[in-house]
Amino acid sequence: MPKQDKEQYLINNLASKYVGDDAAVVGDTLYSMDAFFEDTHFKREWMSIAQIGRKAMLINISDAIAMNAQPKFALITVSLPHSVTEDEIDELMNSMDKTAKEYGCEIIGGDTIGGDKLHLSITIISKSDTPLLRTGLKEGDLLAYTGTLGESKRDFDALSRGEKIADDSRFFEPTLRSEFVTKARPFLRTGMDISDGLFCDTNKMLDINKYGFHEFEKIDDEMGLSGEEYEMLVSFAPEHYSDVMRIAEETNTPLTVFAKVAKNSDRYKCKSHHF
Repeated sequence: MPKQDKEQYLINNLASKYVGDDAAVVGDTLYSMDAFFEDTHFKREWMSIAQIGRKAMLINISDAIAMNAQPKFALITVSLPHSVTEDEIDELMNSMDKTAKEYGCEIIGGDTIGGDKLHLSITIISKSDTPLLRTGLKEGDLLAYTGTLGESKRDFDALSRGEKIADDSRFFEPTLRSEFVTKARPFLRTGMDISDGLFCDTNKMLDINKYGFHEFEKIDDEMGLSGEEYEMLVSFAPEHYSDVMRIAEETNTPLTVFAKVAKNSDRYKCKSHHF
C-alpha cells in the first residue's frame, strides 16, 4: 500500500469529530501539529540550520493561515543529534522564534531529546471566529489555487541530483497567503493548504464532501504532484468570482481557477511526494 494511503488510513480510523481539517477546531481555538524530519522532509546537506528552523515553523503556521486563524502559541519538540553544536542550537531556535514572531506567534515550551537525526515537531495553537474548513462544497463551486505550482518539486528533484538551488526557492521558504485568506474569507466556501500536491489535496477535499470535479484545463504532473508548496486550494461560488479575483489582485496573489465541483466520482491520479 502506498505511503499516502497508509496516512489516510490512519486518519480515517481516528474517531474524533475534530479530525479532518488542517487544524482541529474546538470553539474559537484551533490546534495543529506537523513534523519536519531529516531524511523524510529534508537532508542536512541541503539546508542551513536557520533554513531548517524557518521552514519547520512556516509549514506549521501554514495550517493556521489556511484556516483563517491567527497563530498565538507554539510548542516545539526537537530531536538533536550529538553532532549538533550549541551555536547551531542557538541558530535553530533563533530562526524559529523570529519566524513565529513575524506572524504574532510565541514559542511557549516543548521538549528536547537526543537522537540520530534532526527532527522537529511543532504544535500551533491559534484563534479564529470564522475558520475556513474543508467541508461545505456545493455543486458548481469553482476550485482555484494560489501562486505558481511546481517549483518545490522541481527544486527537490534538483537537490536529489546533488545540484544547488536558489536561496529563495519555494522548497526552502514557502509563501503563506495570510492577507489573501483573511480578506477573501467572506467569499470562500472551503480551503486548505497544498502540502501533499494539488492532485492529492484536491482529492481530499472532494472525498470529504462526496463530490467530483470537471477540469477546465489540463494540469501536468510537475505541477499537480509538487508537494510542500503550501499555497492555498480554495473554493467559492461562481457569483463570487469577481470579488475573489479582485482581492487576489489587491493582495498580489496569483490565483488560477482550474475546475468546478460536479456530481461525479472523478479524481486525480495521486502519489506520495515524500522520499
